[in-house]
Amino acid sequence: MQQEVDTLSKYGQSFQSKVVSAFLTDGKFLDTIGEITTTKFFENDANKWIVEEIINYHQEYRKPPTLDVFKSELSKVDNEILKKTVVDQLKHVFTNIGNVDLDYIKNEYREFCINQNLKGVILRSVDLLKAGSYDRIKDLVDNAMKVGNETNLGLDYIEDFDERMEDLKRSTVPTNWDPINDLMDGGLGPGELGVVVAPSGVGKTWILTALGADAVKRGLSVVHYSMELSEHYVGARYDTVFTQIPSSELKERKEDVKNKIQALKGNLLIKYFPPKGVSVKKLQQHIEKMITLDNKPDLIIVDYADLLLSDSNKTDSTYAEQGGVYIDLRGMGGHLEIPIWTASQTNRSAIDSEVIEADKISDSYAKVMNSDFIMSCSRKAKD
Repeated sequence: MQQEVDTLSKYGQSFQSKVVSAFLTDGKFLDTIGEITTTKFFENDANKWIVEEIINYHQEYRKPPTLDVFKSELSKVDNEILKKTVVDQLKHVFTNIGNVDLDYIKNEYREFCINQNLKGVILRSVDLLKAGSYDRIKDLVDNAMKVGNETNLGLDYIEDFDERMEDLKRSTVPTNWDPINDLMDGGLGPGELGVVVAPSGVGKTWILTALGADAVKRGLSVVHYSMELSEHYVGARYDTVFTQIPSSELKERKEDVKNKIQALKGNLLIKYFPPKGVSVKKLQQHIEKMITLDNKPDLIIVDYADLLLSDSNKTDSTYAEQGGVYIDLRGMGGHLEIPIWTASQTNRSAIDSEVIEADKISDSYAKVMNSDFIMSCSRKAKD
């Protein structure tokens, strides 16, 4: 399906000349908008020639061309009529430099380009929709929305010194255990990944529940993803942690439980996904929906990452697949700037270990490499 390219005709010739002026005076604007600018947007041949020269020069030298560059390139043009119209148009463009409405012109042109980019993505998505490639469609739309808006090239080490010093004051989510908080310098910070490592049956879900419950007590918003236990079963575990009422007595003491949990300061959302039936990307889509509804979580609990699919490393190898999951999970936390707690199984040799170390983690050592904090929990048969 071929896309029909809109032009800037509805804005008029003066607007188009001012867009070219903005290209020549604002390097950052040219950086962000150059990749989705095409000469087809402009009406007359003179503007098309000038814009093409600007884009080509910028791609090679990362700056707008000077008047001397235009003179040199014009000398290579054989068409005398085009030469004259380009010279006249350049005079008009340079007289617009410094106009008070250039900020408005840039914003309008940016919106026009993004609209054209999205139009192309929507047309390309028709075939993807037929093929059921929904994740690919989302990626294309997300990337189309970002193009033209990204102006942050990175942290300037010297100029941004004060900002760096301010950011060293980490905003953390503490645990209920002071020794753990001390080791983590206050708790898990935005975008960081914490992992609880333990053999099967030791209580990984209980530990993750305790971490989530403590955050809710502190007035924070928590989302708990379960890939093993149902939402109601996980909820019952939170009931026990919040109230200290044994699981076997929850139904009998229903009113006591209700009264205690209604006094909680924070919020808790529990969401079940089938094991090996969902990827990190699916979790991120769910969180982005929460953010859209003004319910951004302060802490994410994933119970547990070993039961997720990998987006970045789709393979039959369990080792590579598990490593990919933790890479994806760490990337999601960094993108959303939300701390994540999850858990991982140990291998069989860890069952009788007094202290479980990193070499006892199951499947992929990439779990260790991509985690910010790992704590292990051991409970031998005699315990």
